[in-house]
Amino acid sequence: MADNEFLAIARILRPQGRKGEVAAEILTDFPERFQQLKAAFLELPGKPPKLANLENTWLHKGQIILKFSGIDSIESASGLRDATVVIPWDQRSRLSPHQYYLCELQGCRVLWERKGQEIGTVVEIESTGGVDLLHVKPPEGKPEILIPLAQEICTRIDLDTRTIVIDPPEELLELNE
Repeated sequence: MADNEFLAIARILRPQGRKGEVAAEILTDFPERFQQLKAAFLELPGKPPKLANLENTWLHKGQIILKFSGIDSIESASGLRDATVVIPWDQRSRLSPHQYYLCELQGCRVLWERKGQEIGTVVEIESTGGVDLLHVKPPEGKPEILIPLAQEICTRIDLDTRTIVIDPPEELLELNE
């Protein structure tokens, strides 16, 4: 990831209250980060991220309520609907070994080590509420393959070489045909 890239941590849903606050869907596994957050970037659809100072944040009914400086009315808060709250990539929370940001896996080559075969390249990661699915595009225009992002199947992930080594049950890849 380049240093100038961003990581999404929330998506603004709607105004909340009368003083410019907004309710946002939490997109991070680290919601405690909002307690110390003094500034973030707002990315409106089709526009570059813009720095915004935060006056206050609090959790409410599974969402994060955000109060940005200069947003002081329901009308101005309405203009933030569907904006993504992002932070610079270098401000992301550090993960434990063998944990990865899903966006880091996109573009990785998938190798079946036991068969010495390249399966393809990760083009998308689908969150399912359970085990995430890697959407892998094989070479030569074959149909996309879905591979569960489970440690028993994805036995080694090396971000330095951009590879994911898999050891799937024999029938898994046949399910995709």
